Amino acid sequence: MARLLPPESADVVVVSREIGVSVATLERWRADALASGKKSGGWTAAARFEAVLTTAALSEEARNAWCRSHGLYPSELDEWRAAAISALANPDSSPVKADAKAERRRVAELERELRRKDKALAEAAALLVLSKKVEAIFRKDADA
Repeated sequence: MARLLPPESADVVVVSREIGVSVATLERWRADALASGKKSGGWTAAARFEAVLTTAALSEEARNAWCRSHGLYPSELDEWRAAAISALANPDSSPVKADAKAERRRVAELERELRRKDKALAEAAALLVLSKKVEAIFRKDADA
């Protein structure tokens, strides 16, 4: 699959013949991979950080050769480096903390809504019980 994605971008027909998978299937897989944003092979955050550390001391030529051998564009490596520097410079503004804050806010909202619905359900149950009692009282009086 990686052969179909940049930087190699091999011909689909050639890859199809080599691995025995239909052209249509390979094209669908490639489209899915490109749509999901995994152009760089789905590198994890730890792997991206390791790549930034590995290539930090390399010369431009060696860095470009390293990128080619790992199927990356140097611009992707530059983006990863900028993201790492940004995350280290501003640990409070990390996406993880922002996500955690948003999740806590959402949990609080859901808990408020749950309490409100519990109260409404209790009120409805009480009204139902009272209406049955009233109905039972007046039915007895009508019979007498």
